[in-house]
Amino acid sequence: MRLLQFTSLMTIGALCATGVAAEDIRFWTTEEQPERLARQQQMAADFTAATGHNVEVIPVTESDLGTRATAAFAAGDLPDVIYHTLQYALPWVEAGILDPDAATDVIEELGADTFASGALSMAAFDNGYASVPVDGWTQMLVYRKDLFDEAGLDAPNSYANVIAALEKLHNPPELYGFVAATKVDENFMSQVLEHVFLANGVSPVGPDGAQPLDVAKTTEVLEFYKAIAKASPPGELYWDQSRSLYFSGNAAMIIWSPFILDELAGLRDSAPPTINDDPTSRDLAGRTGIVTNFSGPSNADGAAWGDVRYFGITNDADTDTAIEFVKYSMGDGYTQTLAIAPEGKFPVRNGTADNPTEFADAWSKLDVGVDRKASLGELYPQEMIDEIVAGLNVAQRWGVSEGQLALASKMINSQVINRVVREYIDDQIDAAAAIAKMNEELAAIQ
Repeated sequence: MRLLQFTSLMTIGALCATGVAAEDIRFWTTEEQPERLARQQQMAADFTAATGHNVEVIPVTESDLGTRATAAFAAGDLPDVIYHTLQYALPWVEAGILDPDAATDVIEELGADTFASGALSMAAFDNGYASVPVDGWTQMLVYRKDLFDEAGLDAPNSYANVIAALEKLHNPPELYGFVAATKVDENFMSQVLEHVFLANGVSPVGPDGAQPLDVAKTTEVLEFYKAIAKASPPGELYWDQSRSLYFSGNAAMIIWSPFILDELAGLRDSAPPTINDDPTSRDLAGRTGIVTNFSGPSNADGAAWGDVRYFGITNDADTDTAIEFVKYSMGDGYTQTLAIAPEGKFPVRNGTADNPTEFADAWSKLDVGVDRKASLGELYPQEMIDEIVAGLNVAQRWGVSEGQLALASKMINSQVINRVVREYIDDQIDAAAAIAKMNEELAAIQ
């Protein structure tokens, strides 16, 4: 939606300048912030200049998107293109809102092998795709690479490597081995737990709906989460404490979103690193490593928790023009698309057949930050940039491959898993009782 928003605004500017009243296509975007809208307006204007087709960019509040799309569909008044979250891709195809043939045509014309495979697989529909992946991000295990190197530790890309690091580095209160999410009513805990469960190949849903959690695999998940929780400070912990303790140099590992990347480098005054006396220092960024793909003992391939956004071409669209617009946004205009918020818009299309890393290379040179600016390529080594981009190849979410994303989302939002895991790590129940309790309560969710 961010990309769509950007394009729409750009087009509006072009229309005002030329005095043209009619638009060829309409584009809904949820990227409503003024700076992001301005970038979209510029891209839309560039598209108009290149093709002669006008785009009306229409900002839509993300929380209203589902309701507005349903109402527009009923009225036969859908826009041509919608920038949307993963949760709408398959349901909107099944409801008749989106045209999967048009999306598939775009992907095939641009080259499916130029897209991140994980982002594509999450939108797979029949023999094609529900929508066109635009951008995304993967949750990261952020760690003190300098301390790992000094201790001769491997990167924390598995349960085993994390536990090994805890044994060597946990030394409270000077240094906690981890800051695990333990605040039950925070979505942050839900997100972190889903990542940890996925890493070991555990899901509460299957093709037919709710499925019992695998006892052996889930026991491994619970034991791992208890270990990182016991190596964390006491209290109700969520994203705030995770960031604060890592920024002060008192945490060896945390799980966070990529929106921390600019803050680590002292580019945002509202969230400065406090590891030294200079809140603008890039020192902590230089000491940091990240892991996106993370594995448990029963899932050697591991998983990355991903949030991907898509361009959906609707069944009410001027299909040819909508296809042209999406192709432009993912081709000549793609760097502008990513520039809306580079720290949270990883490229799902790394390049073209002729230049396979064109967009990934351009993205790494885009400025991030608020009060100061720098590119991710300036702040972090190439191997870290590669890790960030590669995460979208293995990005997963509960329920996507099984066609049960809606049910999985209800399970997550119920916070059943958060609550029971917290009971387990607080030693109120054992693993067997925790698994039985989760299975019983999750099975009741419809």
